[in-house]
Amino acid sequence: MTTPGNDRYTPPLARLPSRLRPGTLDTYLLGQTIPPFVIAVSVVLIALLLERLLVLLNILASEASPFFTLLRLLADLMPHYLGLAMPAALCVSVFTVIRRMSEGDEIDALMSSGVSLVRICRPFALTGAAIGLLSILLYGYIQPHARYQFREGFYFASHAGWAPVLQSGMFAEPSPRLMLTADHVSHGGSQLSGVFIRDLSEGKERDITAQTGTLRTDTVKGEVQVELFNGSILTIRTGVQPTVTTFDHAERLISRSSKVTFRNRGDDERELTSRELARKIDAVRHAAREEPPQDADMDAVSDAAASNEIPLASMRAELHFRLARSLSIPFIPILATALAVIGKRKRGGAGLAVAALLLVTYDHILQLGESLIASGKSSPLLVIWLPTLVFCVACTVLLLFRASILPIRRRRLSGSAAASSGETAR
Repeated sequence: MTTPGNDRYTPPLARLPSRLRPGTLDTYLLGQTIPPFVIAVSVVLIALLLERLLVLLNILASEASPFFTLLRLLADLMPHYLGLAMPAALCVSVFTVIRRMSEGDEIDALMSSGVSLVRICRPFALTGAAIGLLSILLYGYIQPHARYQFREGFYFASHAGWAPVLQSGMFAEPSPRLMLTADHVSHGGSQLSGVFIRDLSEGKERDITAQTGTLRTDTVKGEVQVELFNGSILTIRTGVQPTVTTFDHAERLISRSSKVTFRNRGDDERELTSRELARKIDAVRHAAREEPPQDADMDAVSDAAASNEIPLASMRAELHFRLARSLSIPFIPILATALAVIGKRKRGGAGLAVAALLLVTYDHILQLGESLIASGKSSPLLVIWLPTLVFCVACTVLLLFRASILPIRRRRLSGSAAASSGETAR
């Protein structure tokens, strides 16, 4: 394919600098990793959502909430569970690819041709770095908004008021002074026939009958109305002769739920974005450094201090926890690569279990560190960043050890070679 200028066509990836351009090995490794990564993410997401789905079904069914509300709540949970699924799926997919290549002697062939294990791990580490950058956006900005939307949607679903769910011959009481029943109900409770309504409001009794009717719900206004056809209204007042009114078409307001409001976002540190957390932490520190003037009103000072409902320690713990989790993700494929390589005539089945145990232990250590920081018993450098540094260094050292790059490995090999040569000389 040529351009009008008779120049050879250059693919977009070939226009990148040589150091950034993916080679044949990189393309092959990434192509092998993408399918298991997608499968692992899907499996983990489904497993996590199913547990929450059962809980939401029980709660929303008791409130007679529509099915669309359930779908919306599950969609709001997706960012939270995606943050848990991506690191696990990255570890499983990289481990699967490297283990399959190691068992098929592809790793040995690459290393025999001069390609080191570190070079093989490079596209996985770059992929982990890209996922780490994405997780900064996910943990710091998407999850806080999604968490607030989930809490808001769940609140509205549990405070939706009376829902028009009718069955044939069932008596429904939308309010203490209103009763509704129908001989036959169809179309999910919306089409009625043989309708009878007794209304005791406004100090009088109104008995309404109609041949057919239709229930309509206005979710915006929070109203439930019934549209009646071919009926009559018997009105009874104390000391007044009862009256009967017939109609061909009439509309009746069944119930109107009071306007439900939800709190603003930001009552919890997990609902604040990373930028908002940093700003609030800086504002609290700046206010603490400034001493109030001597003639200032102490009530005003105490009110200003109480306006910050979230403790400073909780905000610091949340911010450091998010950053530490994001910066640790690029080292997960390094750990998986080091544990997936097996030697010749060896069968190692505990590598994935060891990787999972290390990741779960590391995540629990970070959660414990977050709790200690929030309670004010420790500093982030000791309980968050020190375990993070140890984890990252340990993953890197393990990979270099398996790649025979560390000096300790070379000394061991040279010592064994010297011993064998000495025995040969004897």
